[in-house]
Amino acid sequence: MNPDAEERAVTRDPLLPLPRRVEVAIIGSGFGGLCMAIRLRHAGIEDFVLLERADELGGCWRDNTYPGAACDVPSHLYSFSFEPKTDWSRRFAPQAEIRDYLHHCAGTYGLRGHIHFHTEVAGAEFDEAAGLWRIHVAGGRLLEARVLVSARGQLNRPAYPKLQGLERFEGKQFHSARWDHGYPLEGKTVAVIGTGASAIQFVPQLAPRVKQLFLYQRSAPYVLPKRDRAYGRVARALFSWLPVSQTVSRWWTYWQNESRVLAFQGPAWVRRLLERQFHRHLERSVPDPRLREALTPTDPFGCKRVLLSNDYYPALTRPNVEVVTEGIREVTPHGIVTGDGRERAVDALIYGTGFQATDFLAPMRITGRGGRELNEAWRQGAEAYLGITVSGFPNLFLLYGPNTNLGHNSIVFMLESQVRYVLACLRVLRERHLRFLDVRPDAQRDFNARLQRGLERSVWGAGCTSWYKTAEGRNTNNWPGFTFHYLRQTRAPRLAHYEAV
Repeated sequence: MNPDAEERAVTRDPLLPLPRRVEVAIIGSGFGGLCMAIRLRHAGIEDFVLLERADELGGCWRDNTYPGAACDVPSHLYSFSFEPKTDWSRRFAPQAEIRDYLHHCAGTYGLRGHIHFHTEVAGAEFDEAAGLWRIHVAGGRLLEARVLVSARGQLNRPAYPKLQGLERFEGKQFHSARWDHGYPLEGKTVAVIGTGASAIQFVPQLAPRVKQLFLYQRSAPYVLPKRDRAYGRVARALFSWLPVSQTVSRWWTYWQNESRVLAFQGPAWVRRLLERQFHRHLERSVPDPRLREALTPTDPFGCKRVLLSNDYYPALTRPNVEVVTEGIREVTPHGIVTGDGRERAVDALIYGTGFQATDFLAPMRITGRGGRELNEAWRQGAEAYLGITVSGFPNLFLLYGPNTNLGHNSIVFMLESQVRYVLACLRVLRERHLRFLDVRPDAQRDFNARLQRGLERSVWGAGCTSWYKTAEGRNTNNWPGFTFHYLRQTRAPRLAHYEAV
């Protein structure tokens, strides 16, 4: 058995007994949870657990196993700064390789004995007198923790379309994040609903295999070329023998990506340059002017997620692929009827409809001081101070929380900044013998007022709908500026912004 397979076999064991009380409880074992756990061990803190509802670690890189799944951030940047990998196969790593990297990190840093699988958190309430979070685990178990860290992220609960008649469909149906690899798609007529980041990766893989593919597009995305390439033996040897070469590659990539924030916050001429690049890519890939028109977005560039692909547009030109822009009226037992009354018979429905990204900690029930529930505090949309702490919920820290998603750079950079901040808060709790830290409501309010003003000045304030926003139009997901500004703001906690008890 190879080391990665052995690691996965070990970490699948769900029988690890849950302790009664720990100093830190971490929900989730993706990039955020593992980073938090590794840094706790670096700081000499061993009294922690990772609570994972699945039978394997990896977060979204465990869940998204659809054909063609890969990262759209270069691999040298989409990995921990303290654990570089010198043998990535490609500039943009495929899903299985990223999953194996996370297993490697868990094994290298001795996290096996801290991860509890099949352990779903149903809710938690804060005991103000004791300064403890009481965490309710499915199955009736109870865990107490001084500090609760949510590392569930934003992309963990699939979003399913609300379509009339969906329950009547008699064929196969599944979401891209719950791919059914046991269902043979060869020779089938398949409907794909959605044209987001997942669909542009799996549609080119399906098109040559299926008899007919209908792609139901509500709005066309901007798709730019993906500057991908395989790393040859010489390149991998160089990264291994001369580690500074990978460090240079990482930082060069970082600053290249960081400059892209100008597409969202900068002058209009920057977006016009990128729009021209998009049109050249579309024209080179799609000869049919009618299809090009259907694939041309009507929203401002960057208002929705900008996607990267070299094979998406060519796949849509295949004779067995049809892009359907007419809205869906209903689903029948054997197909889909669009607004023009036409029914297309299909064998399977595949949803590329993304995630419930604005719900954050749902469906967990989190209760803070005075019995206030987090879903009530977030009734107008989720918000947090620095995307990490929420007033009225002491010693609760969020990784990849509200308004820390990026449209231009690596979320791993943001996670490392957040973990550093959480550790600093934990040191304050320990060194000052505090019961809890609770961010002041005025500090949270002022931070989010500034943040929302920044978002309103960005292209995301242009009025389009996207998964970045709630149904009411509030942007709860994106960070509106440079990541080095976020790094500076999270370098150390400003205790004047906290109630220290």
